[in-house]
Amino acid sequence: MSSEIAKVVGFELPDRPVTWLKRDLILYALGVGAQNTEDDLPFVYDSKFAALPTYPVPRIEPLPGMPPADPNRVVHGSQSIEILKPLPLTSGPGWKWKSRYTGISENKSGVVLTAENTLVDPQNVPYAKLYSSSFNIGMKITGDKFNKMIAGPPQAKPIPKDKKPDWVFKDETSTSQALIFRLSGDYNPLHIDPAIGKAAGFGGVILHGLSTFGFAARALLKSVGGNKPDTLKFFGVRFTSPVKPGDALETQIWEVGPGPNGTTEVTFVTKNLKTGKDALGGGIAYIIKSPSSKL
Repeated sequence: MSSEIAKVVGFELPDRPVTWLKRDLILYALGVGAQNTEDDLPFVYDSKFAALPTYPVPRIEPLPGMPPADPNRVVHGSQSIEILKPLPLTSGPGWKWKSRYTGISENKSGVVLTAENTLVDPQNVPYAKLYSSSFNIGMKITGDKFNKMIAGPPQAKPIPKDKKPDWVFKDETSTSQALIFRLSGDYNPLHIDPAIGKAAGFGGVILHGLSTFGFAARALLKSVGGNKPDTLKFFGVRFTSPVKPGDALETQIWEVGPGPNGTTEVTFVTKNLKTGKDALGGGIAYIIKSPSSKL
């Protein structure tokens, strides 16, 4: 059986067409916490309107040959995005996702699948490369431990010991945050039906991990990148504990060295101030540091 599931790794999905309008970019920005403030206006209404760089985050499609997954017991494990070129405000025809599975891991808790997704324009020019892992709670394939990985994103450096964060940014989700974010395409009932959230062990509705992901990206842009979307070149996290709509968040950021191509590498965590737990761990980003950012 292990030889069969090993075939998952490297499996390429059919290319998927993708389109977006300026409205979709605005809706995404609202779903990750943008408000009617001076800092957020460029992402919702402004003469210099631009897409938040984390907008192109796709959903993983079902994989032929795998056991059927219970959508109520699938959670996002990790996500990263490498921004290769700024997105146009509208796509037009011919854009597509190119996707393949690059890893599978089974343990006693379930199965983790890792996918690589590349967003390309009609001329096959890549604009973003993403890695995403999904955790299928309780799924069994072989019943034994198994792991195979052929590609993945860079991993975060450890948080410096005995060093306070170089930047701290606080924000707050709204009680309707999940209702707004689901309009960007993730209609998993876990994020709207309290009964399903309780059955999954979360005590009720939880916020989409990708909404928290976007909150953290906005925190880095505002704290380190001078609120300029083109400063963020790579951004990745692990989803470590749930956030409920209405919870307050605090992103703590440490500079850990130079990154590639003139960027600064940072390590970060996003804490849920209501529970005291890290909602996002293993945060890593390559970002062009603004002269106005203060250590």
